[in-house]
Amino acid sequence: MSWLFESGHAADVILAVLAIEAVWLRMRGWSWAALAGLLGPAALIVVGLRGALTGAPWWEVAVPLALSLPLHLVDVRLRENADPGAG
Repeated sequence: MSWLFESGHAADVILAVLAIEAVWLRMRGWSWAALAGLLGPAALIVVGLRGALTGAPWWEVAVPLALSLPLHLVDVRLRENADPGAG
């Protein structure tokens, strides 16, 4: 089972599940922007995880992780604006 993590395929499985979730949500009427905000940060974190598992250079781990935060913050802001009574 360790080969699944050493090869980075564990992250690939997670990315596949995220892609299936995106298709499922899109079929239920979610917009592309909403999907990007919801699943984008998770996908970027998993890409960084894959790099860490496979021994990629530090920047291949750091860049996706760094990009996930602004995307997450944009998603939070859009959700607050869409439903101001939720907070």
